[in-house]
Amino acid sequence: MAMEVTQVLLNAQSVDSTVRKHAEESLRQFQEQNLSVFLLSLSGELAGEDKPVDSRKLAGLILKNALDAKEQHRKYELVQRWLTLDMGVKTQIKACLLQTLSSPVHDARSTASQVIAKVAAIELPQKQWPELIGSLLSNIHQVPAHVKQATLETLGYLCEEVSPDVVDQDQVNKILTAVVQGMNANEVNNDVRLAATRALYNALGFSHANFSNDMERDYIMRVVCEATLCPDVKIRQAAFECLVSIASTYYEKLAPYIQDIFNITAKAVREDEEPVALQAIELWSSICDEEIDILEEYGGDFTADSDVPCYYFIKQALPALVPMLLETLLKQEEDQDLDEGAWNLAMAGGTCLGLVARTVGDDIVPLVMPFIEENITKPDWRQREAATYAFGSILEGPSPDKLTSIVNVALNFMLTALTNDPNSHVKDTTAWTLGRIFEFLHGSTVETPIITPANCQQIVTVLLQSMNDAPNVAEKACGALYFLVQGYEDIGSTSPITPYFQEIVKSLLHVTDREDAGESRLRTAAYETLNEVVRCSTDETASMVLQLVPIIMTKLHQTLEAEKLSSDGREKQNELQGLLCGCLQVITQKLGASEPAKYAFMQFADQIMNLFLRVFACRSATVHEEAMLAIGAVAHATGPDFAKYMPELYKYLEMGLQNFEEYQVCAVTVGVVGDICRALDDKVLPYCDGIMTQLLKDLSSNQLHRSVKPPIFSCFGDIALAIGENFEKYLMYAMPMLQSAAELSAHTSGADDEMIEYTNLLRNGILEAYSGIFQGFKNSPKTQLLIPYAPHILQFLDSIYMEKDMDDVVMKTAIGVLGDLADTLGSNAGSLIQQSLSCKDFLNECLSSDDHLIKESAEWAKMAIARAISV
Repeated sequence: MAMEVTQVLLNAQSVDSTVRKHAEESLRQFQEQNLSVFLLSLSGELAGEDKPVDSRKLAGLILKNALDAKEQHRKYELVQRWLTLDMGVKTQIKACLLQTLSSPVHDARSTASQVIAKVAAIELPQKQWPELIGSLLSNIHQVPAHVKQATLETLGYLCEEVSPDVVDQDQVNKILTAVVQGMNANEVNNDVRLAATRALYNALGFSHANFSNDMERDYIMRVVCEATLCPDVKIRQAAFECLVSIASTYYEKLAPYIQDIFNITAKAVREDEEPVALQAIELWSSICDEEIDILEEYGGDFTADSDVPCYYFIKQALPALVPMLLETLLKQEEDQDLDEGAWNLAMAGGTCLGLVARTVGDDIVPLVMPFIEENITKPDWRQREAATYAFGSILEGPSPDKLTSIVNVALNFMLTALTNDPNSHVKDTTAWTLGRIFEFLHGSTVETPIITPANCQQIVTVLLQSMNDAPNVAEKACGALYFLVQGYEDIGSTSPITPYFQEIVKSLLHVTDREDAGESRLRTAAYETLNEVVRCSTDETASMVLQLVPIIMTKLHQTLEAEKLSSDGREKQNELQGLLCGCLQVITQKLGASEPAKYAFMQFADQIMNLFLRVFACRSATVHEEAMLAIGAVAHATGPDFAKYMPELYKYLEMGLQNFEEYQVCAVTVGVVGDICRALDDKVLPYCDGIMTQLLKDLSSNQLHRSVKPPIFSCFGDIALAIGENFEKYLMYAMPMLQSAAELSAHTSGADDEMIEYTNLLRNGILEAYSGIFQGFKNSPKTQLLIPYAPHILQFLDSIYMEKDMDDVVMKTAIGVLGDLADTLGSNAGSLIQQSLSCKDFLNECLSSDDHLIKESAEWAKMAIARAISV
């Protein structure tokens, strides 16, 4: 086989599908029959200078895929598989890879760089391949420039793949020295300089010690800034990418360089090619992001304990930064509104302007208003559009007081422009800006209302008219209507929108049926807005919401009747089914929330459920998720009557719970099982064995995404609450799982923010499970079954209290569990609670909380504990 490997690899890329499939099958068999020889042959192919480029590239790609995968569990398997390979085989493969770095063929070198980094990611943490970095660094001094280029590229990939803590500081210093030397202005070969600049980008995460040293930092910054002036556009772009990353990773070290950075970026934004100019704007956006985070976290008061002070770089740069960004707004492209992924100078400038407004608040308004006033009525569409875009960009950040009077003047002007401006770009941006006005300056929290009985009708009329405009304008008009409606969400019984309800719904349905509704996300926007209109509607319009049910059901029925479709047609159909299921979910939630409407809704429940079951049979993950969520809403609305759907539905619930690949579907199904438990109470009992078996299987699988585990624990609580003491037979399985998860989640010192957030979700799930189990067993003669678990639960509460990193949600659930424990176990819990290390402190802390929900739970827990202790 090894002899023919070249031909098989070429055949695997053949245009003839029979030849291709046969070759792919041969490769699969070879891999299964003898992995070592298979990987050796591939590395030999990649290194073989006499082999065709195409077979070498594919050989490298297959090698890379044999070492790494996107799915966690698959990745883990591949890592284990590599680690157990024969040492001699691995040494040969690695030698071939390193040898390939000196190949004159660019594609072969580049593929080898990536594979070396994948092997390093597996071996360096295991203290294997210690000589790798040394041998790469010795390559740097090779004479042929292409060897140097390939080695720098490899070092870059290595820094991207490997975690900083597995490379010691001495080696980091050497890597950085090599990389920064390669970037230097006296490096004559541009390929080498580009590879070095890209490598630095990946090495920045390793450079904390170097950035803390003034001399080293000055040197790195000088070399990066020089590279932004290199004649080669790719090197300039890569150098700015490094600066963007430095701005966010080492914000607190920027002060000495900020003036130079401004000069370099201003020059690039005004004079350089677009890819470079975009990165120069991105740099200021990332400084804004840093300052917004710092200001939000510390609310502007920097006591000595804040990690990083705010240096107010944006505030200081304002007088020069704002005019530079305003200039970019005039560089629009002719067709930018039609391409969803479009990103150009004008868009980047407007986005950055919006971030600047959020960073400095009111200070931006006087700097932008003259530009708006000067350009808003100009004959050239570019000037009108830029002025409108500037206005829309600064609406989030400044205080409503500062903006209200300006917006009141502008509103009428905008509505006229949306109706009459001859240019589609201007209309598009005007509709977007109206949406921003309604999002940030309208609603129950704004003191001076912008929308009054006098102008409400005009606003609705103009927006509905604009929904007949070009798809990009219509989509933005839907968005504006969405925020307009949302602003009246908390208004109570009568909403100013009520008189227009029927007209609005009719217009939105009309939009969903437009021939061109597939363009510019228009159909999706129309359904999202329709959902919001329903969600924010009042009881007065309940009868009209009810009339929507058969209309949406008919539309869903039509998608199910569609004959054979092309794959593109099928995708569009799935998308539409998802939107319709989502719409039915919102309608069901709305009608299910009030008694008379719920009673009227029941006449449709059978048909709706029948449609959802047919949707499941179509087997599309996104639709599955939407239909599942909608079924949760039906369960909530129909209550105990939902039991009649269970025999049909159960197999789909089971399928959802087994769906590890599309883990969002699994998570949603777990949530719906909870809804069903709440609706059915003990009528869910016949299905519990199957459900619990599947949930326990999910928890013990290392293939399931970790985000699904917290909802599974909460689901235990829902089941226990529904079936009460019948949960007895699951205790011996569920409790040890909860205990081991509790132990894992109790100790988090040194975790990053993302891990702490996940840990809190996990704790909350575990606590909800305990809470449901205690409440389910309350007043049952079987409560004594829970006594053996009480010490562990109290220990868990102690340890998370001691960690001091729980969020408010966990705090509320935790104090509730303490109360449940006392309430259900009575005197059996009393003495244990008195022995607890921190119960008293925890209770007092919750009793004095500012959060009224925590306080309320704590008051209840205090009474339950007092009863338990007094018995």
